[in-house]
Amino acid sequence: MLTRNSLSLLLWVLFDGGLLTPLQSQPQQTLATEPRENVIHLPGQRPHFQRVKRGWVWNQFFVLEEYMGSEPQYVGKLHSDLDKGEGTVKYTLSGDGAGTVFTIDETTGDIHAIRSLDREEKPFYTLRAQAVDIETRKPLEPESEFIIKVQDINDNEPKFLDGPYVATVPEMSPVGAYVLQVKATDADDPTYGNSARVVYSILQGQPYFSIDPKTGVIRTALPNMDREVKEQYQVLIQAKDMGGQLGGLAGTTIVNITLTDVNDNPPRFPKSIFHLKVPESSPIGSAIGRIRAVDPDFGQNAEIEYNIVPGDGGNLFDIVTDEDTQEGVIKLKKSLDFETKKAYTFKVEASNLHLDHRFHSAGPFKDTATVKISVLDVDEPPVFSKPLYTMEVYEDTPVGTIIGAVTAQDLDVGSSAVRYFIDWKSDGDSYFTIDGNEGTIATNELLDRESTAQYNFSIIASKVSNPLLTSKVNILINVLDVNEFPPEISVPYETAVCENAKPGQIIQIVSAADRDLSPAGQQFSFRLSPEAAIKPNFTVRDFRNNTAGIETRRNGYSRRQQELYFLPVIIEDSSYPVQSSTNTMTIRVCRCDSDGTILSCNVEAIFLPVGLSTGALIAILLCIVILLAIVVLYVALRRQKKKDTLMTSKEDIRDNVIHYDDEGGGEEDTQAFDIGALRNPKVIEENKIRRDIKPDSLCLPRQRPPVEDNTDIRDFIHQRLQENDVDPTAPPYDSLATYAYEGSGSVAESLSSIDSLTTEADQDYDYLTDWGPRFKVLADMFGEEESYNPDKVT
Repeated sequence: MLTRNSLSLLLWVLFDGGLLTPLQSQPQQTLATEPRENVIHLPGQRPHFQRVKRGWVWNQFFVLEEYMGSEPQYVGKLHSDLDKGEGTVKYTLSGDGAGTVFTIDETTGDIHAIRSLDREEKPFYTLRAQAVDIETRKPLEPESEFIIKVQDINDNEPKFLDGPYVATVPEMSPVGAYVLQVKATDADDPTYGNSARVVYSILQGQPYFSIDPKTGVIRTALPNMDREVKEQYQVLIQAKDMGGQLGGLAGTTIVNITLTDVNDNPPRFPKSIFHLKVPESSPIGSAIGRIRAVDPDFGQNAEIEYNIVPGDGGNLFDIVTDEDTQEGVIKLKKSLDFETKKAYTFKVEASNLHLDHRFHSAGPFKDTATVKISVLDVDEPPVFSKPLYTMEVYEDTPVGTIIGAVTAQDLDVGSSAVRYFIDWKSDGDSYFTIDGNEGTIATNELLDRESTAQYNFSIIASKVSNPLLTSKVNILINVLDVNEFPPEISVPYETAVCENAKPGQIIQIVSAADRDLSPAGQQFSFRLSPEAAIKPNFTVRDFRNNTAGIETRRNGYSRRQQELYFLPVIIEDSSYPVQSSTNTMTIRVCRCDSDGTILSCNVEAIFLPVGLSTGALIAILLCIVILLAIVVLYVALRRQKKKDTLMTSKEDIRDNVIHYDDEGGGEEDTQAFDIGALRNPKVIEENKIRRDIKPDSLCLPRQRPPVEDNTDIRDFIHQRLQENDVDPTAPPYDSLATYAYEGSGSVAESLSSIDSLTTEADQDYDYLTDWGPRFKVLADMFGEEESYNPDKVT
């Protein structure tokens, strides 16, 4: 190392090439491969017109990674042309790792690495160096940048980042079938040596699989690997650097390879004959047994389809595949009978649904087995001779009449007697009865076809030896009709004939209805009654198809002479006994136009002017109704107005509470109301002069003549009250009538004018002053009147 550094220093002296010359030890690689020529200009120490010397500058150092020595690793040396070895130059270092990873001798410029470096962590460091005058602290030359690269060593083994791997390959694949490609990664420098050159190999998994040493592709190495023999394989793969040479580092991974299934095996029955036992009472559609063929394949390749080979019993049984277990389920298509046949034998074929054409040469992918079924005897319920019994009976048949019978028998080996009874759920009204031993059915009530035409109920048969074994059959009884109702004319019962009708004209088609049977089962005949056949205005023409026509016999009809005609029609049916009825049809004479269209059939229309249509008549009537409504409304308004006027009149005999806004005159106001209504009725009739206003002349001193008929005013008030209570025309509002009646025991006697004198003679009102201060205003008023009366004698 010292020799090489000396050579570097010698070259620097010989070439005098630059200001900074890095010197480095290269134990494994010479520096001559990476030198670069730089031109460095010195700052200000030489005239700018002088030529600057140039030299070789190696601006790249190398340092070994993972250095484990006890001393700091020497990297290289920095030197300036201005350094004369007098100790006046100071070297400084800055940049990546300066001071922490790399140090520099300030006097000599030697650079050392003070810790171990990892190229995979940081491959290079960029630093800057400068020579500074110790005394002035000024740079002697510009700052120079250089790189220190970490030289790689083989310290990382290859790694499978995606491992472990899982792969599949179809069974029975040929040699060389692709399985999977693996890849290992080496963190070492791929550009330096063989540290990152990886080679693949199989450590475990031969001879079934092989791997390409360069690409890592795994392929099959043996033909016809069978999944049914071995399904899972575990292969150990190794990746080794240094090209697989001795001393290289290696990494491993596991590849789990599964053989996927193909349909290379046909289904096989484990035995050639299957024995099944089935009770004869098994219901149709029930599963009576299972058989299974074995297929070593998996998934859809193991799906099996079962079929019954045509032959004995093929029409009685069916077979389907259970999707979960792949078993063949045998089902019953028809009922079994031990007494008829005790055993059945047929063949079942099992085959795959999904075939692989590559394996057809191996043989047919199906198998056949024989199924033998033994029918077991079961104690069964009685069996009716018919699935449905239909019977007929006439209505009104006497109670107890036998109308039919049912038959059921026990078909088992030990035959048992049978008992019959009616299911009460289907014949709740008990119209029929059945003989429990013979099975004969009889009526229990009178039947009416018009009420119920058909009866449907069930009969149950049970074995005497085992009453729990029962069977049921439906009975349908049709009630036959007896001709008991006469036919009648269908609607309508009323028709019309035009006044201008001609003889032989059909004015109405009539038909008949019979409650006994539908018209399709009867033949009806129509004719006139004997009394109507004498000089008839109309006749009946029988069309022989259960209809008839009403035919005119006159040339024209007049509504003025006769508006309605009544035509009796006799209708007979064809049943036995013959039933007939007389039906009266009403024929109305109507006015028609020339085409026979009816215009009017009302009697009032006879008196209307000729030429007015029905619409015009309706319009005229509507106008009349409107006018009448207007007149009635006008009269009602006038009466209402007059009534309001009477209510406000001074002659009104009642005192009404009337609302008004002006203020009254107090006690001096004597014009507010008419008090005449409070007078004694007899006094009013004798003296009509009003006493509720001031007198025109003074009267003589008041004298109270005796009243001939001293009628109590309460009777009068009560009478008026009763009249108003029962009066339906009384107004709906409340009115206040005031009657000044003090009663017979008053000290001041009556204040009303009812009991006053019946004459208009002058009165003396001086007594008012004796009544106290309350009547002072009244006394002053009448006293003032007396003072201005010239006739008054003072």
